[in-house]
Amino acid sequence: MADFKPKLLIVEDDEGLQAQLKWAYDDFDVVIVGDRESAIAALRAEEPGVVTLDLGLPPDPDGTTEGFAVLDEIMALKPDTKVIVASGHGARESALNAIERGAYDFYQKPVDIEQLGLIVRRAFNLHQIEAENRALAQKAGEGNKVLGRMITSAPEMVKVARTIERVANTNVSVMLLGASGTGKELLARGLHDASNRRDGSFVAINCAAIPENLLESELFGHEKGAFTGAVKTTEGKIEQASGGTLFLDEVGDIPLPLQVKLLRFLQERTIERIGGRQNIAVDTRIVCATHQDLEKMIGEGTFREDLFYRLAEVVVKIPSLAERPGDATLLAKVFLKRFAAEMNPQVTGFAPDALAAIDGWPWPGNVRELENRVKRAVIMSDAKLVSAGDLDMADEEEQAAQVLNLKSAREKSDRKVIRHALARSEGNISSTAKMLGISRPTLYDLLKQYDLQT
Repeated sequence: MADFKPKLLIVEDDEGLQAQLKWAYDDFDVVIVGDRESAIAALRAEEPGVVTLDLGLPPDPDGTTEGFAVLDEIMALKPDTKVIVASGHGARESALNAIERGAYDFYQKPVDIEQLGLIVRRAFNLHQIEAENRALAQKAGEGNKVLGRMITSAPEMVKVARTIERVANTNVSVMLLGASGTGKELLARGLHDASNRRDGSFVAINCAAIPENLLESELFGHEKGAFTGAVKTTEGKIEQASGGTLFLDEVGDIPLPLQVKLLRFLQERTIERIGGRQNIAVDTRIVCATHQDLEKMIGEGTFREDLFYRLAEVVVKIPSLAERPGDATLLAKVFLKRFAAEMNPQVTGFAPDALAAIDGWPWPGNVRELENRVKRAVIMSDAKLVSAGDLDMADEEEQAAQVLNLKSAREKSDRKVIRHALARSEGNISSTAKMLGISRPTLYDLLKQYDLQT
């Protein structure tokens, strides 16, 4: 099979120049036309990524009206096309006008084949990057969702999602363990939405964000007059979530006295409001999360062991973003699309250096850090493509220094690169091998050696 050649449309009425340009670019699939009607027909039929356009076309070969008419139609029909206009006789004003109307670049006649070739190749590179950005954003928005909301292509997170889907329709208490910013609340919402309680309320409370003296009232509610300021009877979060799901985030921050009351609710499924004497039956499912080591806290006496086992009937460990190959790029595309639409519509994607930086960054702040960096970059970027500088990402040379064993460093690097390639090719072995520059048998050997699943 012949190698794929990108399509280049040349709109030029000079027959001599047509032939010169056609044979100069044998690495492109060149289509040549000489007037507006043929140019638009070729644009529709061939869908070229790049067009070189002479502004002086018949019936106005000495002017620019016909050329600008072609440019305007191209921008209306396929605005992602990179149009490079030709300006003759030093007509820089026409060139600048063309740029304002959407042209990618311009060159001045007489044509310098080598210089024009550089412009054309640069345009094709940009067109390809933007096409990949759009495809990945669409894929991220549609093809990689699990649990309705979670976006991932990493097998580690798919496994987490499948576990949650399996326990969703049971009434067991689920504990989500993971670092801050890994998406624990998103998974809790996904569990609720996948359960038979989806028509009930999903109520979330961050136990670390509420003062200790107010947390009991927030969870269990209070009767009118129970304390100063209690001017009316108020339901607590547990009661509000009856028939649905209560998400206790940072459950490790619940003080010991309140842990006793929460344990009683989990055992008896009744609550008693502050200042009340009546037991109220409540049908609420508990999902909790923490980034703390609860088993260590149990050993230190700051978390009740019996409460832990009541809350942790099913434990789900959430991998960090750095442990989810390919997800950083995938999520970055989604965030960029959202923030660009809201704050800076001229931004259309990421430059290659930004993608490389995102791919290699350790992401200590996980998804939350990624979201914040992309938001800042979209706001600050003056170009169509966000750069590594916009993301404020420096080289992590100090990380490399931490791994002193050469074999260990090589294996770690091989694993990371292979898993990223697998994620980008969606597990396709042939595409992955081609991306890595190795044969399929070699890739199979490496997958077996490093125990990597496809």
